[in-house]
Amino acid sequence: MRFWLGASFADADEYVPLAQAADRLGYDTVTLSDHIFYADYEADYPYSKTGEPPYAPETHWPDVWVTIGAMSAVTQRVRFAPNVYIPVARDFFTVAKAVSTAAYLSGDRVRFAAGVGWCKDEFLQTGQDFHTRGRRFDEMVPALREVWRGGEVEHHGEFFDFGPLRIAPVPRAPVPVYIGGDSDHALRRAARIGDGWIGNRVYREPDLEALLVRLEGFLAEQGRSLDGFDVVAPIGAMPSADLYRRWRDRGVTSTLAAPWWTATPEEREKFGDGVELKIATMERFAEEVIDRI
Repeated sequence: MRFWLGASFADADEYVPLAQAADRLGYDTVTLSDHIFYADYEADYPYSKTGEPPYAPETHWPDVWVTIGAMSAVTQRVRFAPNVYIPVARDFFTVAKAVSTAAYLSGDRVRFAAGVGWCKDEFLQTGQDFHTRGRRFDEMVPALREVWRGGEVEHHGEFFDFGPLRIAPVPRAPVPVYIGGDSDHALRRAARIGDGWIGNRVYREPDLEALLVRLEGFLAEQGRSLDGFDVVAPIGAMPSADLYRRWRDRGVTSTLAAPWWTATPEEREKFGDGVELKIATMERFAEEVIDRI
């Protein structure tokens, strides 16, 4: 079981010290979320009963790849991933160049965790078609993989038509692609073109089991199984080594943790609500859980 740090909603100036702590404490990957702007969205947030997003207008959404570049410059081991990035809200080459550069400069410590997105408003402002986002995503990912391999590439598809051309620098190793979302469409897409699947909300244990059954079915349709397929699942239960061993045996390869969400009253009184609390709870979680797996 590998532990990914779910650092969404952190202030921008907290990411570097959080990455350094994660690097020191044995966390596998640091994640951050992707939004371009905040507005009075026309689109409903799909993971709440009210349709309202669980964040405030002043919540920081630093650019994913700039932030990953800053974190990778002061760490040695820990890896980085958005949870999740919406590539089809951007043009193809903006995505290709940003990810390729971040992967190269980090020493291939980048994972491309991506989804089709829910926020129609962002697509409207960036000039990308919201309604074809699924089909464009399915074409974009294989084309990105080709460009990231290096050398001369050309692509002539329904939505993207370019080349022959090349970009540089390119990653020294393939960038793993994780598909986000828990709809049938998302799980089918993960089974078809993903190296893994990543959840972007917390799953109660019965719900996670049902999701894994669905995912296994879609993988079987592709002649695949959970063996060799990464599953990154936030688990809605009190953290313990036994909990994670049990889900590891079920096929969950990684989980997302944000230890400060379970901070004790004593920890909050001692450290406040800033980065000191986050690092203190990360240290406790590493001692009580990560070191015992």
